[in-house]
Amino acid sequence: MRVLNVDLSSGNVSVTNVEAQGPITLGVRVLNSEGTWDKDPLDPSLPFIIGIGPFVGGKLPGVHRVIAVFKSPMTKTVHVAAIGGVAYKFMGSGIDAVVVRGRSEKPTALFISSDGVEIRQVNPVYSYSGLNGVYAFTKYLMDAFSDFFVKFNARAIVVGEASLKTYNGALFSVDVDPRKREFKPGAEDTAARGGPGTVMAQGHNLVAIIAGGSVKARYIKVTDMNLVNKMAMESFKKPFIQVMNEKTIKYRYDPSIGTGGTFGVNYPHYRELLPLFGYKSIYMPRDIRIKHVEAILNLFWKPFNDEVFVKSKSWYNCGDFGCSVVCKKVWRGKKVDYEPFHAAGPFIGNYIFQEAVKIVDLIDEYGFDAIEMGHVTAWIFDSIENGLLKPEEVGLSDKPVFNPYEFVPERDSLKNAKLAGELINGLVNGSTPILKMIAENGIRVSARKLNEMFSDRVKATGKSFNDLVVYVAYGESGYITPNFYWTPGMVAPMYVLGRYWTNYSNTFMKPEDYAKSALERAINEALIDDAGICRFHRGWAEPMLEKMYTEFTGMKPNKNLYRELAEYSIKAGAQPRPWESSRAADVVATLAKEIGSKEWVFESRADYDEWWRRYKVTLDKQLGVVSSTT
Repeated sequence: MRVLNVDLSSGNVSVTNVEAQGPITLGVRVLNSEGTWDKDPLDPSLPFIIGIGPFVGGKLPGVHRVIAVFKSPMTKTVHVAAIGGVAYKFMGSGIDAVVVRGRSEKPTALFISSDGVEIRQVNPVYSYSGLNGVYAFTKYLMDAFSDFFVKFNARAIVVGEASLKTYNGALFSVDVDPRKREFKPGAEDTAARGGPGTVMAQGHNLVAIIAGGSVKARYIKVTDMNLVNKMAMESFKKPFIQVMNEKTIKYRYDPSIGTGGTFGVNYPHYRELLPLFGYKSIYMPRDIRIKHVEAILNLFWKPFNDEVFVKSKSWYNCGDFGCSVVCKKVWRGKKVDYEPFHAAGPFIGNYIFQEAVKIVDLIDEYGFDAIEMGHVTAWIFDSIENGLLKPEEVGLSDKPVFNPYEFVPERDSLKNAKLAGELINGLVNGSTPILKMIAENGIRVSARKLNEMFSDRVKATGKSFNDLVVYVAYGESGYITPNFYWTPGMVAPMYVLGRYWTNYSNTFMKPEDYAKSALERAINEALIDDAGICRFHRGWAEPMLEKMYTEFTGMKPNKNLYRELAEYSIKAGAQPRPWESSRAADVVATLAKEIGSKEWVFESRADYDEWWRRYKVTLDKQLGVVSSTT
């Protein structure tokens, strides 16, 4: 890998050649070699790593993700986030990874091209040319530095106000046509989980990375379609294009259900297993959940599906040139995926699709992680519902309707959506002391402080703040909220969560079997990310990955990567801790009941603790690491 080292304190830059299979392998090595285990995630001396995989520039689709590797202000250990399609232009710079250290005195942008590297002072602009937030900033950069964008066919990665002011900032990128100075439809994405934007902005005062140039494939063999077909035939007994089309059908278009993409498929597929109202649905009888799902399909899913699959067929890709999966389904100019829209929709008590569009727009403009914002909003709504908070204490003009048994979708969705917008604005602006505390500390630390601040309410209601939200604890203060699936795998004691690095199927097993299945999934997902491959392509990529590394690069994949991540977490004192949230533990218990488990009925806290402990012991044994299980 050609690695660009940037010290923003001194302004020094250098390029070194490093043998590493991908940005995660590189990032873990750098963070370990510099002894960063005890450092605060926002310490400027702590490296921030961003890079691309080795298979860029050839005949393979879906291999152009940019991967960020950083010590998370949320988990307090190494975390990984990815942006789709960006590497197709990033590779043109001739740089495979950037390692940022130090902090500039003023907001700064990196301009990286095949001609060299420039560090420029750039003040972020969040209102410009009729646009707001990260869209405005991107358009401003494209206009202010149009010569660079045009000459190098460049693409920008930027941060929003959420990165400057909260723990929950994402990296945002939208592909552009630099000559027309226009955004490309659907080609926008975020690296959001774990707060990479917060690290880049608050830790280093770096607000944008703009990259492009004329350099193409890193390894010439990736352009050899005959070799690609040969590997596909060896793995699947079918030519590559046929395999790729079969393995990605869910994300493109599935004729059996008349829809496609994560949003289109997940609602009719998961149905009554969808987590609603901050996961309160896990306690609801199946017949009540079915009634909610029928409303969601009619009010939330159908307007999208009619527009995107029946009328317009507005499907695009993320900017990954040559990828035919066209997974980005665009509704009237807005890219629609399951996770952000569920966060702004049924998870917070909003079943009106058009209202969710407004909330997702606001989340995106600020540059928030949408999944985390769904959890924060649901948590605060539920705290009000349970009498732990008053609306005015969190800057809301009214009380949300967060009792699913009293919820009237057509009426109450509008109210909840309006209040969600007020809450999101309030978090960025620190409009009340409580919102300012949450914006600075996140859910886990804030829940502890709120339990102390309102101990009388906690005692009177019998509810604690941490019991009204689902999260996984790491070390003394780290945490991550799960992706929106009702599954033990999303809250089990894995070393990296908030991604799909686990068994996230709606199933239940004894802890030993579950740990083994989740670890296998985690190892493969980590390798796919390290290769810069979109996980929508994992169906064909995973069986071929070792052949791809051997044939294309001469390297063998680093199958110890997940263990290296676990070892870092242990050294950092940020390994998984037992559930602090009763609702997180009940994600496991209620699914066991849902599928009729007879061995595990979770009648006491000891049952929960035993399942968690046996899972963690098995995981560590399989990994070959030594850690605490308490």
